[in-house]
Amino acid sequence: MDWPIAEVARMSGVTARTLRHYDELGLLPPARIGANGHRYYEERQILRLQQILVLRALGVGLTEIGRILSEQVDEVDALRGHHRRLLAERDRLDALAGTVSRTIAELEQSRKDGHPMTINRPENLFEGVTPSHYEDNMRDFPDIAEEVGRRAATMSQADADAAHRERTAQMVRLAELMAAGHSADADPVQAEIDIQYRALTELRPVPAEEYRAVGRSVVDNATWRAAYEAIAPGLAAYQRDAIEAYAAARLD
Repeated sequence: MDWPIAEVARMSGVTARTLRHYDELGLLPPARIGANGHRYYEERQILRLQQILVLRALGVGLTEIGRILSEQVDEVDALRGHHRRLLAERDRLDALAGTVSRTIAELEQSRKDGHPMTINRPENLFEGVTPSHYEDNMRDFPDIAEEVGRRAATMSQADADAAHRERTAQMVRLAELMAAGHSADADPVQAEIDIQYRALTELRPVPAEEYRAVGRSVVDNATWRAAYEAIAPGLAAYQRDAIEAYAAARLD
């Protein structure tokens, strides 16, 4: 039995465009291509797609997924490995839930006391968040996400941790500017956004409208928004507005 690409997309929740992209990368060639040019998938391809999606959910980049799949021999052994990863991910999510819970408690206490929350160790806010999840937050921007994944695959753990700490520090600096009463288009805020934009354009050119879309995703992407809001309520919208001001002033 085989299924056309449209049916596989419906079953898996993955777009037909993504399935074709996986084919182009050599990750998931179809079982056959019909006379009408449509791709068809059999059970073996469906199982392989499951493995790809499990690894993507665990934050593994496409380049690394290709390497993992190319080294596999037995499907049961592969699934056991994925199961171990899922158990580790469950533990990570438990840690993340605990982090968010502590942040909520500290924010509620600070509001009760009438004093702003003091962030002594901002890295603690991100316990349970791994750098690879930033790639997933870029899922609406596949070209950028793919480049992030390629770079992440070549980074040492120390380099990845350092990049993660710098992203966290950027968010904390922005929260401090917001708490100090600076508007989103104020010079100190725009200087922070300029640093972020230049880092993004190291991957590839990012035009004004795409950068605006990235800013909107900080609010629209639930995972991304939660990371900002864990630092300071309203920070996600503040980042979005600062990007909009930056794009209008410097990119249009």
